Amino acid sequence: MNIKKLTENATSLLKRLIETPSFSQEEENTAVLIAGWFLENNIPFQRTKNNIWATNKHFDESKPTLLLNSHHDTVKPNSAYTKDPFKAHFEDGKLYGLGSNDAGGCLVSLLATFTNFYAAENLCYNIVIVASAEEENSGKNGLNSMLPILPHIDVAIVGEPTLMHLAIAEKGLVVFDATVAGTPSHAAHPNTNNAIYNSIGVLQWFKDFKFEKISDALGAVKMTVTQISAGAQHNVVPAHVDLVVDVRVNDAYSNKEIAALLQKEAPCSKITPRSLRLNSSAIAVDHDLVLAGIALGRETYGSPTLSDQAVLSCQSLKLGPGDSTRSHSADEFIYLQEIEEGIQLYIALLSRVIVQ
Repeated sequence: MNIKKLTENATSLLKRLIETPSFSQEEENTAVLIAGWFLENNIPFQRTKNNIWATNKHFDESKPTLLLNSHHDTVKPNSAYTKDPFKAHFEDGKLYGLGSNDAGGCLVSLLATFTNFYAAENLCYNIVIVASAEEENSGKNGLNSMLPILPHIDVAIVGEPTLMHLAIAEKGLVVFDATVAGTPSHAAHPNTNNAIYNSIGVLQWFKDFKFEKISDALGAVKMTVTQISAGAQHNVVPAHVDLVVDVRVNDAYSNKEIAALLQKEAPCSKITPRSLRLNSSAIAVDHDLVLAGIALGRETYGSPTLSDQAVLSCQSLKLGPGDSTRSHSADEFIYLQEIEEGIQLYIALLSRVIVQ
């Protein structure tokens, strides 16, 4: 199938995806649309909950396997939209609609790419594609739930909007719940152990603390206090102050190391990670996929945003059409040209790596 036809079909699917609500955990109907793509192209596929997946026609267990992945769930539209988020609207070369950029354009481009290579013989890699659910909420029934079901994955391309540049590393995430303790009392009486006052020094510690290990691709670990709550009445000093701390982890640390360090050093009564499973991701700069992308004129960088890479243990590359700065924004859009270029670049990249 030629690039023009693939692009037309991919764009048509994207329009239908936009016009079919698919909030995280509510992707049943977009899963049906994606299944329809495989049916129309005579490609056998499987559906596991709301994840749709398939392997190339000549899958060979003796060969390494490349995963192509993007998601079909969306966040909910924000109140600043001026256009109907569920109406695929063309204007000035742009396709507007919720999920057009994050990550519909990537998903349909990867589906087109997989279809291009599906029946090819003598590939150096097997190909598995997964159109995954529950990415936006890091849900339990997303890509992470597919890993025990899929063939062993050796390397992955995760479709997220990167302007088709090569995100060779991605920060992980650990969210901590922290407590600063004090002595509860009536506000009218002296109290030298006021939890709210105690939190001042703790907040300053979080603001000033620097993690020693700096990553070439991702820079320093970024730690931010994002929520604080305490007290229920104006005349009662509370027993504790609760903090939420967001830590974006570079590839020099594991999430377990970050948790152990903060539990040892942070001047809190208690600090507990909510989850340690969203780890940082990376791919070697000399991996064939990266070298092929560089040869095609693409730049490399480290990504501060989280994706389904976080649940993968293999090397992975984040790459896709669209711009991350448009994600979750009002009047989200993707340029139609970006979809065509995305398909072209995906195919050109893989042709350099998986075709003998």
